[in-house]
Amino acid sequence: MTDSFTPPHHQTKWISQSVYEPLLSEKNLTTVFLEDMPLPPHLTRESLTLPSLSEPEIARHYTRLSQMTYGVDSGPYLLGSCTMKYNPKFTEDLATLPGCNIHPDRNPHTIQGTLEVLYTLQEHLSTIGGMDAVTLQPPAGASGELTGILIIRAFHESRGDSSRNEIIIPESAHGTNPASAAMGGYNIIEIPSNDEGRVNIDALQAALSEKTAALMLTNPNTLGLFESEIELIASMVHKQGGLLYYDGANLNALVGRSRPGDMGFDIMHYNVHKTFATPHGGGGPGAGPVGVVSKLKTFLPAPIVIKTEVGFDFFTPKNTIGKVHGFHGNWLCLVKALGYILRLGGTGLRDASATAVLNANYLGSKIKYEIPFRPFYHEFVASSGDQDAADVAKRLLDYGVHPPTTKWPLIVHQALLVEPTESENKTTLDKIASAFNAVAKEDSSVLKSAPLSTTAGKIDQTTAARSPIFSWHSIDPSS
Repeated sequence: MTDSFTPPHHQTKWISQSVYEPLLSEKNLTTVFLEDMPLPPHLTRESLTLPSLSEPEIARHYTRLSQMTYGVDSGPYLLGSCTMKYNPKFTEDLATLPGCNIHPDRNPHTIQGTLEVLYTLQEHLSTIGGMDAVTLQPPAGASGELTGILIIRAFHESRGDSSRNEIIIPESAHGTNPASAAMGGYNIIEIPSNDEGRVNIDALQAALSEKTAALMLTNPNTLGLFESEIELIASMVHKQGGLLYYDGANLNALVGRSRPGDMGFDIMHYNVHKTFATPHGGGGPGAGPVGVVSKLKTFLPAPIVIKTEVGFDFFTPKNTIGKVHGFHGNWLCLVKALGYILRLGGTGLRDASATAVLNANYLGSKIKYEIPFRPFYHEFVASSGDQDAADVAKRLLDYGVHPPTTKWPLIVHQALLVEPTESENKTTLDKIASAFNAVAKEDSSVLKSAPLSTTAGKIDQTTAARSPIFSWHSIDPSS
């Protein structure tokens, strides 16, 4: 049986701007309201057939889907650079406390507890990063990057230095850096790595000029290598009048042991979902707070939380770039991050970063694939050699192992970017190593057909990306 549902003739959501662009001239732009306009005929339908199911059928359907989905509660994620680690359940309990369920537009005087939580997290992140001030607004790491880029632009423009239109990015940097810088209106200058996989100092010197706005750097970099000449790099960038931006993607390797601010970085973002164990993936939400040194404090997004003589309040920095996200950012992610930090404390955070490095090095010592760049920290990049890295990843699924990041960074041929995080124990790491080594011995015909044991087999990824089919109906494989 099915139920027939007739959609309304007017719709205010999911409307492409291009559909109405011809109607929105400058003359009537302020007087046209989308809710008063019918959808174009080609976007409407007369009826929609929906399944009619009983409660047991629905419950069993979604339970079955959950069992088909792999997550951090199912097993380890090896996604290097993405840092998918276990999310402790006590932080979920914190986020369900009655005090967390507040309306975001309440008067500051009525939410002093909320503001104290935000202020405390700002202070802890400042200390962890060696920064002087922090904004919690950005809702993800990439949003944090863009926020940082906008702050960099505002800083240079405030000095009448608008000619700085270039941002330098090493090829070993985090993958989203070029896109963030380009979205901020900058030209991207990529520089190669040296033979050790670190920043090529000669290439950096050649790229620096009066047009340099900043150098975006990930440390440890995407190869898992610490930039041993970071103080020299910072000095070179600052001497040229640029700023040094720290991508927090790999901060999990350094927490409690080394601080970007002490290395000479001027601005950074924190991935709380990577470093402080809040949820990651599934479309969000996330959080990407941004920290700055004192000379950039006045450009932070508004508002930030300050402590006054009578309590806590919102404050708008003098030269603020404005809002980058609504209200307090992704509030519940921030609650979870603070809970994680307070539960571990300084000693626990130091132990977590040390264990992340130990686990990566132990796993790296056990697998048979070549690892061309060492010594690495929390992650490493192995090469699958003659085997296609994507095929290796698919085959690992048959051994019950979530695959690593593949084909990137491009510095390594057939890259397998592996990061076990501190969450996994020795027994699990040994099982992962055994899976890698079993796949390393297999021939290409086996790998090309993998995965064989998963719910969905190998797909044509190009066609799937270009012509996706979304339907609750069963699809006839033969059609």
